[in-house]
Amino acid sequence: MQRSALPYLVLFIGVLIVAAAAVLSKGAMDLGVPPLTVAAGRLAFAALILTPLAWQQAGPEIRQMTRREWLWAWAAGLGLAIHFAVWISSLAYTSVASSTALVATNPVFVALASWLILRERLAAGVWLGVLLTVIGSALIGFSDSSANSGSNPLLGDLLALLGAMSVSGYFLVGRHLRTRLSILPYIWTVYSAAAIILLLTLPLTGQSLLGLPPTAYWLLLGLAVGPQLLGHTAFNWAIKYLSATVVTVAILGEPIGSAILALLIFQQPLQALQLIGGAVLLIGIAVTTLAERKTK
Repeated sequence: MQRSALPYLVLFIGVLIVAAAAVLSKGAMDLGVPPLTVAAGRLAFAALILTPLAWQQAGPEIRQMTRREWLWAWAAGLGLAIHFAVWISSLAYTSVASSTALVATNPVFVALASWLILRERLAAGVWLGVLLTVIGSALIGFSDSSANSGSNPLLGDLLALLGAMSVSGYFLVGRHLRTRLSILPYIWTVYSAAAIILLLTLPLTGQSLLGLPPTAYWLLLGLAVGPQLLGHTAFNWAIKYLSATVVTVAILGEPIGSAILALLIFQQPLQALQLIGGAVLLIGIAVTTLAERKTK
């Protein structure tokens, strides 16, 4: 295979791997695993896998982290923990297609937070993207309310949007911390912090990672190794050889892949209005992301 084609293949495989996150999470929940336990297991396995590698490759950098950097890591971990807790919970109430499309709106919330909190000026293209995203989200919500898209689709849609907001906070905090740390100690500290937060929360809700069905552990391990580690690693590798624009647009294929997998595995039908809303929403995310990137 020619080197020029390899980054595109890796990027495509990365999108497929990340797209499997929703169906793997729903598969675990269908086995009786609560959403919070799924989130805790995903991050705990990922942190455990990373621990020996992080300390072997970046031990001195981790030991030299300041108290302020650890506080930033815990703040980012809190945002990530909330993101997985509420987003995975949304899959219990609404369809995979709606949940993954709405949670993908995080670039829009990052742009809005940069405008409100960091006082960064937004280009006209960003505002157009925000408008399209709002319209697409409204169409998805209306479609879910008028069709059998889950046990409580509007609650699920709101949880997915809350997941987008919380992961936006994680990205904003992480963007600051990432300027101080290299990638391996960064993801290890943040994933570990998020895992600890969720593991400490489990007893408060009467949940535990112990005593789950064997298949559930394999699904949680698959979430950790696949979407959490391999998927995003593929994006980070591909961006070295491809433009950020190509990678950004390709990642928007995740909700599409998740919807197709849910249709094939769980027979979750797609409504016409839901498809239109999803398309408008993804276009809005793309317009927002590309306009913001062009401005910067």
